[in-house]
Amino acid sequence: MTDTDDTPILEIDKLSISFFTQGGEIPAVMDFSCTVRAGEALGLVGESGCGKSTVALGVMQDLGRNGRITGGSIRFKGRDLASLSPSELRHIRGNEIAMIYQEPMASLNPAMKIGRQLMEVPMIHQGASAAEARALALEVVEAVRLPDAERILRAYPHQLSGGQQQRIVIAMALMSKPALLILDEPTTALDVTVEAGIVDLVKDLGARFGTSMLFISHNLGLMLETCDRLCVMYSGEAVERGSIADVFDRMRHPYTQGLFRSIPLPGADKNARPLVAIPGNFPLPHERPPGCNFGPRCDYFRAGRCDAAPVAMEDVPGDDRHETRCLRHAEIDWLAGPVASADTEPVAPGDVVLSVRELRKYYEVSGSAFGSGETRVVKANESVSLEAREAETLAIVGESGCGKSTLAKLLLGLETATAGSITLAGEEIQDIAVDARARGTVSSIQMVFQNPFDTLNPSHSVGSQIMRVLELFGVGDSTAARRERMLELLDMVKLPRAFAARMPRQLSGGQKQRIGIARAFAGTPKVVVADEPVSALDVSVQAAVTELLTELQRRNRTTMLFISHDLSIVRYLADRVMVMYLGHVVEIGTTDEVFAPPYHPYTEALLSAVPIADTRVTKRHVVLEGDIPSAMNPPSGCPFQTRCPRKAEVPGDLCETEVPPLRDLGHGHGVKCHLAQRVLDGMEPVIQMT
Repeated sequence: MTDTDDTPILEIDKLSISFFTQGGEIPAVMDFSCTVRAGEALGLVGESGCGKSTVALGVMQDLGRNGRITGGSIRFKGRDLASLSPSELRHIRGNEIAMIYQEPMASLNPAMKIGRQLMEVPMIHQGASAAEARALALEVVEAVRLPDAERILRAYPHQLSGGQQQRIVIAMALMSKPALLILDEPTTALDVTVEAGIVDLVKDLGARFGTSMLFISHNLGLMLETCDRLCVMYSGEAVERGSIADVFDRMRHPYTQGLFRSIPLPGADKNARPLVAIPGNFPLPHERPPGCNFGPRCDYFRAGRCDAAPVAMEDVPGDDRHETRCLRHAEIDWLAGPVASADTEPVAPGDVVLSVRELRKYYEVSGSAFGSGETRVVKANESVSLEAREAETLAIVGESGCGKSTLAKLLLGLETATAGSITLAGEEIQDIAVDARARGTVSSIQMVFQNPFDTLNPSHSVGSQIMRVLELFGVGDSTAARRERMLELLDMVKLPRAFAARMPRQLSGGQKQRIGIARAFAGTPKVVVADEPVSALDVSVQAAVTELLTELQRRNRTTMLFISHDLSIVRYLADRVMVMYLGHVVEIGTTDEVFAPPYHPYTEALLSAVPIADTRVTKRHVVLEGDIPSAMNPPSGCPFQTRCPRKAEVPGDLCETEVPPLRDLGHGHGVKCHLAQRVLDGMEPVIQMT
C-alpha cells in the first residue's frame, strides 16, 4: 500500500465532537487531526473510550441526535462533509465510504438471505439490474475466499460461522469499490486463525482495489501487519502520529511507550522482565486534568510545566510526518528501559494437584428443534489427559469450539463426564455435580470468568458479594471476621478498602475483574481456572491483571489453568501449554517446547496467526483454509486433517482413516500427528527475531 496521489482521500483537521445530555456537554474528541492519502492504510489505536469509534462515526456523519461536531472539519476528497446535503451524504455512504463494524451481525439482516443482502448494494447505489447485481455478488463472495459461493448466497446469516459472516460484511463494503474503507475492530470477536485470514484478505483487497483504509483497533500487532501509518489516541486527543516504523521503533510519547510496555512482546519474562502496567485510570471526559491529559499517569510529568496549558502537537525532527503531543519529548531518554523491579525467582512446581485421564464429554442432541428425529452426539471432549502441579500454570489454547470451556465446566462440576477421570487432591470428582460436591471441594477449585461485567450482582455492593462467598466457604466464624477477611482480599487485589461499599456499576472493567479474582481466591483454592480473564480488558489493564494473577499464584502456590486464544500472553505466563483442537489434545509440553519446532501443524498455524507488535519479528506465513468441522460430525481419522497444510506429506490415506496416537517427543512433549519424525525434525521456526 503506497501513496498514488498527493490529494488526501480523508483530511481531518482540528476536529472536536461533543455529545449533549441532560447532564450537559460531554467532549468526546478534541483537536483531532489526521490524513489518509490515496492507497494508504492509517491505524487508529488506543484504549476503550479514547474516541476512536467517535472519529469514525464523525467521518460517516452518523453521530446520532445528541452528537455534534463542535469544531474543525472533515474533508473527503477535498469536500467538507458537514456542508453536504442529506442526499449527497447518502450517495457517499456505502458508495465512496464504507464501514465494517466489530460485530458482523450488526450489519446483516437475519431474515434475509446473503445473496439478497449483497445484491441490494449495487441495485441501490449503482442502479444495477437484479441479474447484474447477482453476478457481482457471486464475484465478490469468491473474491473474499468463501468456498461454494452459490451455497453462501442461498444461506441465511445464522447458517454461517463468525469468520464467514465477517467476510460477507467485507464483501458488502467492497462491492461499490469505495475510495475509503473504515474498519472498526473488525477481528476482535474472531479466533486468531480466522483473524489471520481476514487480515490477509483485507491487505490483499486493499492492494487490489487501491482502497484507502482507516483501521481502528486496540491491537498493536494488527496495526503493524496492516497499516502504513499510525495515530495513537488518548482521552479524545491524538497524542502521536507517524509511520509504523517511526512510532514502533522511535516512539516519542509516554502513552505510546506505556502501551508497548503493557503487552507481552518476545523476550518478556514473568520473572525477570515482567510487564509494566500504566499506573492510574483513564480520565472521564468531565475529569480531564489541566494541561496534558496523560499527565497524572506519566512517569515524566513535571508540575508547573506539563499542567500549565493545553499541549499542542509538535513535529519530531528527522522523521516522516512524525508528531507528538509531549512537551518533554526531546529531553526523555527513550532507549532507557523501565525501572527494573527485583527479579522474582521462578516458583518450583510441587506435587500433582489435578490429574485428568482419558476424559470424554459427549452431548446427545435431538435431530430436530421439536425433540423428534434421530438423536445425534456432540463430541465436545475426546480422550483429554493432563496433569497440573502445585504452583504451576498450565495454559489451554485453541480456537472456539475446541473444547476448552467444556473442560473447564467438567473440572468445576457444572457438567459431569461421559467417561474418564478427574482427580483433585486425591479425590475423584468427574461424576459429582457442583451442587453435590463438599464445600471444601468447591472452594478448592474456583474460576475467574472472561467477562467481568456478567459475574457481579448489580443489586449488591462489592463487599457484600465477597462476604457471601466467604460465608458459603465457611471462612470466618462471625460477620466481623468475614468483613476483615473481605478487606484483606481487597488489599490483595490492590483495590482501596472504600470500594467495599461501591456497587458494580461504579467500577471499571479492570476493577470488576479484580473483584472476580478476589472472590476466586477467597477460599484459598488449590486450583484456579482462568477462562480468558483478560481478553475483555484494555492492554494496560491486561498487564495489571496478569501481574496480579501471577503474584497471587506465587503467594498461595495455586495451580492455575489459563484458558486463552492469545498465544502472546500464554508464552509470557505459562509454564506448560496444552493445545486443543475439536476436543482432542494435539500437543502438550513446556512452553519452550511448544513454541519451538517441531510443532503439531495446528500449533504451527496458531503461532503464525498471532499478531506481534515488534518490527524485529519475522513470521512464516501459515493461513488455514476452511472452518473447524462440527463436533456433531467430526472428520474421520485425524481431527485436523480437513484443514492441515501438511497433510500431503503423510503417505496414503493414514490421516483420513486413523486417529494418530499422542507421540512422546521426549521430556513430556507430546504431539498427536502422523507426520514422520524426519518431517518434524526438519520444521523451521515460525517466529524469528531479526
